[in-house]
Amino acid sequence: MTTVYERRAAAPVAPAARRSPAGAVLALLWAGAAAVVALWWADTASVVGAAGWLTGAGRITGLLCGYACAVLVGLMARVPLLERRVGSDRVARWHAMAGRYTVCLLLAHIVLILFGYAAQDRASLWHETVTVVLDYPDMLKATLGALLLFAAGITSARAARRRLSHEFWYYVHLLTYGAVFLAFFHQLSLGNDFNGNSAATAAWYALYLGVACLVLWFRILAPVRLNLRHRLRVESVHKEAPGVYSVVVRGRRLDELGARAGQFFRWRFLGEGMGWTSTPYSLSAPPRQDLMRITVKALGDHSAAVSLLRPGTQVWAEGPYGSLTQDRQTAQRSLLIAGGVGITPLRALFETLPGEVTLLYRARTAEDLALGGELEAIARWRGARVLYALNGADGRRPSLTAQSLCATFPDLAAHDVYLCGPHGFARDLYEALRTAGVPDRRIHHESFEL
Repeated sequence: MTTVYERRAAAPVAPAARRSPAGAVLALLWAGAAAVVALWWADTASVVGAAGWLTGAGRITGLLCGYACAVLVGLMARVPLLERRVGSDRVARWHAMAGRYTVCLLLAHIVLILFGYAAQDRASLWHETVTVVLDYPDMLKATLGALLLFAAGITSARAARRRLSHEFWYYVHLLTYGAVFLAFFHQLSLGNDFNGNSAATAAWYALYLGVACLVLWFRILAPVRLNLRHRLRVESVHKEAPGVYSVVVRGRRLDELGARAGQFFRWRFLGEGMGWTSTPYSLSAPPRQDLMRITVKALGDHSAAVSLLRPGTQVWAEGPYGSLTQDRQTAQRSLLIAGGVGITPLRALFETLPGEVTLLYRARTAEDLALGGELEAIARWRGARVLYALNGADGRRPSLTAQSLCATFPDLAAHDVYLCGPHGFARDLYEALRTAGVPDRRIHHESFEL
């Protein structure tokens, strides 16, 4: 069964193009790191001997690790400017990179400081380690915080993520907040760069309190306000294709959310044992004043349980997030390429993107084409094209190379390309599009797999 929303009465209108602030945000983050290095440089008169070099290196890696901790948490505070203008997938990549930097800096800080102190005191490394942990102020808390950070880093490695459930990874990852809190105080009590430097101390407090306020507002208070205000509940569940279900959610004054076609929410269904997991699902139709819809493929325990949801189940949502919207559009012609359940945000964009639009939908068989009836209806209504790339009778996959794409779309480089699908599919298509001459600025993609 296909759930069809009312189509718009008027053709979509192109919005004014908005430039991504990604460059400015990165420049600001690197400027902060440079300021930290400058603080260390100004407070370091001279470095003498092996012990001095080791402790000096330990100090700078410690300062940079403390700064990286604040950046790490700030990037995942779900600030709308970042989530909607920069893009959730890009912010997630920054967060993953900041996490790797943080763990490496933390490890370097611990090793360098302990070796430096041991050389300075002419003591064994084991004796110095025990002395630092047990006798130095705030070091027991800092040690526990370091262990929590290492745990979050290890479970975030790609090899570990494949073997761990999303729920386990998610709750271990939440320990990062506790780790940063525990480690904060030893930075001020033992940091030579802050002793007697009220300006540096005030700036460090401002950095951490600012990040804490972002987390409090955007990850706690804003979602509470959203859900109390809009009262979301499951309206109905519909089967779209084998293992693919649409969930229609009803709420009050949903137009005030400002959700756009192509965006997603993080959904928590408070029933059927699903309330412990928050999962990102894209809107699969333009939102209406009282209804929103997502379409989910059963790929794990949580997504498989979506088909069992009952009407009236309370829903907890956070969002909207994502920048895969028509704001990215730069040309009058757009090509949407969907792989599997990646059709969900592109189905909504297919209805709303202005200009000349073509949709290329990759699936194994005709039975796997979710929302196919809606796509055909939208294509007829707006005079657009829908093309399907299905496996052959012998099971052979169709070729989606630069050559085949250029043969199908001779003016491909003049299109905006919106791309959504599994990680491998999206990666291969991106390379094919770049080989075909499509500029990077015209390839729009968002992923939840980081």
